[in-house]
Amino acid sequence: QVQLVESGGGFVQPGGSLRLSCVGSGFTFSSYRLRWYRQAPGKERELVALVTSTGGVTNYADSVKGRFTTSRDNAKNTAYLQMNSLNPEDTAVYYCNANRPLLPGYDVNYWGQGTQVTVSS
Repeated sequence: QVQLVESGGGFVQPGGSLRLSCVGSGFTFSSYRLRWYRQAPGKERELVALVTSTGGVTNYADSVKGRFTTSRDNAKNTAYLQMNSLNPEDTAVYYCNANRPLLPGYDVNYWGQGTQVTVSS
């Protein structure tokens, strides 16, 4: 059974930090790039960070660049999103997504259940 399980969300004051984890099972985790999305109430889901299957390349949305860092440990089937200098605009449900292109126009995607991050004073 394929699973992606996020953890580490919570309530934090502005300027604080959180680290999200995403643990995969039931599939070859190391063959998939890992993307972090977030969705705030009333807004579309936004891609905030990704890390390639080997962990060698990362990319970030401009809104989080310099504050968020993603990494992975394939030996533990786990990806991380370190979030620093959080502000209220970062409040959202955060999802991890494991993605692998198989054929042109056909990707395999697995999603976690999401974890709530709330930034407020």
